Amino acid sequence: MKNRRYYTYITTNCRHTVLYVGMTNNIIRRMEEHKSKAVKKSFSARYNVDKLVYLEEYSTRIEALERERQLKAGPRWRKEKLINQNNPNWKDWSDDF
Repeated sequence: MKNRRYYTYITTNCRHTVLYVGMTNNIIRRMEEHKSKAVKKSFSARYNVDKLVYLEEYSTRIEALERERQLKAGPRWRKEKLINQNNPNWKDWSDDF
């Protein structure tokens, strides 16, 4: 049986004024959807949050969903702290895919 991976991630816009927290089982596909604005009226399309600045990997969907809920419920400064600790230049990690 193939080991499936799940991801909780944070994206932002070019000015870093909006943060979006999401969860997926295919981060490459999901970032392609964000960048192409596949769902035209979605939050990520409206606010151009297509820059991947933070990523965590999990072995179960439940773990990734729980982490997504934690991050969404927390204040912006906590998300910024995670990003700054792991990606201080706020580089778009999806450029490396």
